[in-house]
Amino acid sequence: MPLRLYNTLTRQKEDFAPITPANVRLYACGPTVYDHLHIGNGRMLIVFDVLFRLLQHAYGADHVTYVRNITDVDDKINARAAERGVDIRVLTDEMTKVFHDDAKALGCLAPTFEPRATDHIAEMIALIEMLVAKGHAYVAEGHVLFDVPSMPAYGKLSKRPLDEMIAGARVELAPYKRSPMDFVLWKPASAAEPGWESPWGRGRPGWHIECSAMSWKHLGETFDIHGGGIDLLFPHHENELAQSCSAFGHDVMANFWMHNGHLQVEGEKMSKSLGNFVTIRELWTSEKFGGRSWPRRTIRLAMLMTHYRQPIDWSVSRCREAEAITDGWLESLDTLDDLDFDPKPCMEIVEALSDDLDTPGAVTALHRLAKMARGNPEIAKELAENLLFLGIIPRIKPMTHDEINASRLYLKQLNKYRGGGLLSEILKRNLDIGTINHFIERRLEARATKNWAESDRIRYELDAMGIALKDNKDGTTSWEPKR
Repeated sequence: MPLRLYNTLTRQKEDFAPITPANVRLYACGPTVYDHLHIGNGRMLIVFDVLFRLLQHAYGADHVTYVRNITDVDDKINARAAERGVDIRVLTDEMTKVFHDDAKALGCLAPTFEPRATDHIAEMIALIEMLVAKGHAYVAEGHVLFDVPSMPAYGKLSKRPLDEMIAGARVELAPYKRSPMDFVLWKPASAAEPGWESPWGRGRPGWHIECSAMSWKHLGETFDIHGGGIDLLFPHHENELAQSCSAFGHDVMANFWMHNGHLQVEGEKMSKSLGNFVTIRELWTSEKFGGRSWPRRTIRLAMLMTHYRQPIDWSVSRCREAEAITDGWLESLDTLDDLDFDPKPCMEIVEALSDDLDTPGAVTALHRLAKMARGNPEIAKELAENLLFLGIIPRIKPMTHDEINASRLYLKQLNKYRGGGLLSEILKRNLDIGTINHFIERRLEARATKNWAESDRIRYELDAMGIALKDNKDGTTSWEPKR
């Protein structure tokens, strides 16, 4: 079955054919790293991670280039750094690490390249110089602005009437603008702001030029797919397209434009004023949403249960449903001793995803596999391969001989749970047997030296992890997940 994707540019499904099959090129707009990302951002990450996995399966992992950028120069970053009284780089490095942790917690693969805007200032300046030279941009009072009327096709991506575009762009009224729709490519920077020398004086780039420059650097003048959330369609993606096409003289920047739908929380638009603003980090590390934290498999499946182009209502009931489903799937894997398999989708899941990323269809296929997998190691292995491919569960390798011997309690625990729920217990509770037994070994050492305070501290730490210890006069004899 050919891969068919909905193209925002044409408003229809089309057969996907890469420009160069040996190098399929995908760009997705990444985060502006000034704060923790909300779960709507998490949806975008998961959607394009699934597309990345599918393209790798179809064309080979070495023949797909996925670029997801980091925006680390922006007005919001400047304001937050000033508010916290820290250097801008300190803030962006901190928030980039948080973002990486969150993306990993959602089961997302690392992109091929993750360019930072501040590392591509030279490309931005070069692109702006092209636009000025071709009459698509002009200099005014230290600013460089894109001349929207110079591109008659402006608006072909969002397909909005001019008055709607003016309203949607939230245009800045400035006397130096030739047209109210013109947008900033370069602007002056104050002494307190990050800035770079340019032909137009010390300044910094506008938001839209950043992605045009980074995609050009890593994917070329034109590429296969550009993705992001529907909120980026206008003005960000419209302006990217205008800049790149005008600079290079092409009709297209990307052959396909893909956008995931909006996300609301419990039936309402997510906002801090309503108190329903939920970050990715809060979902998997705190008890803010639904009075508990949620494992990555639950968050990921809850996203995949709705088609990416449809709006999604993020709710506690949805998370509970996803958790019940994945718990059932995990129990179907208990005939296996590990999950050391290559991610490999079955034909039914490939066919579903090839129809414009029909993830609900893929979930239906997983249900059928899970029903047949109980007590059948071969089908359980196939189920595991598909769950790994979709990023719902992590790969778990068997421990080496040295790792087993490093813990006195590992074999006892392995024998206790083997064939009776070892894998499902580990996955459901996000337990790491090696880490648990490392803590227990340290506690035994503390008890041996009569360091009771350290012994108690480790017990409390394990208790917080959901681990109950069994002690007798000889020390710790075993552990088990708390019920």
